[in-house]
Amino acid sequence: MTDPDHRARLRDLEAKIEALKAPKAAKSHTEEHYSQAQLAWRMVIELVAGLLIGFGIGYGLDSLFGTLPIFLVLFTLLGLAAGINVMIRSAKEIQQTQEAEAAKDNTAAGGRDERAKDGD
Repeated sequence: MTDPDHRARLRDLEAKIEALKAPKAAKSHTEEHYSQAQLAWRMVIELVAGLLIGFGIGYGLDSLFGTLPIFLVLFTLLGLAAGINVMIRSAKEIQQTQEAEAAKDNTAAGGRDERAKDGD
């Protein structure tokens, strides 16, 4: 026979195991939507900022030297290239972050499976 303290500990252990086996609550669609929209706006703002900075530098140089809008066109194109470069870097950073989170989730799920197998 087992004593009551042992039975209570067993019940607590079983409750913890069931809690770990329960599926995680999925993120709601609206939270995912807003986080993706936030990332998209970040990229748009980076591109537009590059264009505006290039435009401003080109316009300033053209008015300073009194030239045709050669600097305006040149620096606007350079600003566009810089904005695209920053967008690509941001996309790579976001991708690495998402891959790291997915790997962490897979590792955590694998650890739970191992503990469940050991208990059998």
